[in-house]
Amino acid sequence: MPSAEVVVGIGLRPRTSARTIRAALHEGVGDHRIVCLATITRRSAEPGLRAVAADLRVPLRSYSVDELAAVTVPNPGDRTRAAIGTASVAEAAALLAAQGGPLVLSKRVVHGVVLAAALYER
Repeated sequence: MPSAEVVVGIGLRPRTSARTIRAALHEGVGDHRIVCLATITRRSAEPGLRAVAADLRVPLRSYSVDELAAVTVPNPGDRTRAAIGTASVAEAAALLAAQGGPLVLSKRVVHGVVLAAALYER
């Protein structure tokens, strides 16, 4: 099966290094071609995440808590909802940035980074 173009939603802790994010993407997304990274607005200025987006030459999209909370996801998290006000960052951000493409990688934690990927359909 040829690799797909995907949008990757990312949830991470402050000060997560670019090296850790790259390792998580490599392990978690495999051979799929990443065309966009997406996250919650409060993490969009993280230097590690911005560096990875620049290295991959892809846009970094960010969404507010309200935008993320409005998305129905298959794996909502009560702990995430209690902490930041939305039940999903990675899955919801991937779905929003893919603009309708289905999830091809459900939420998973790799090296402390939460990843989810949605198919990018042109």
